[in-house]
Amino acid sequence: MKPTIAALTATIALALPAHADEAGDAAAGEKAFRQCKACHTIASADETILRGGRTGPNLYGLPGRVAGSVEDFRYSDLLVTAGEQGLAWDADSFAGYLQDPTAWLNETTGESGRGKMTFKLRKAEDAQDLWAYLVSVSPAADGS
Repeated sequence: MKPTIAALTATIALALPAHADEAGDAAAGEKAFRQCKACHTIASADETILRGGRTGPNLYGLPGRVAGSVEDFRYSDLLVTAGEQGLAWDADSFAGYLQDPTAWLNETTGESGRGKMTFKLRKAEDAQDLWAYLVSVSPAADGS
């Protein structure tokens, strides 16, 4: 199964530009975020950018953030492990994760287990747009 996941990850990585935020459309990403807001909100300490659910972590400031690091949010062990191994969210990791979160985390961490996010993004190009949107609403993010 690992070769299949590795092949899928490689295919996704090759299909996306190195800086997906540059190729993505933030306005389209804002629209695509409708499918994310059932579980996620985007809010700074001072402003709610998009009110959503609280099942998933707040995505404000996601670009460059260490995986599994929002205080007081209960992440899966796999996501915490990814962060402990040094994963900081960038366009490529974000796109790979959205395709199949649990499989991607298993491959990335070398561990086996289950992630909490069960949603899988249907269209790979939506990952570029979503990333561009999150970069556009994040503080001083470089989008890398």
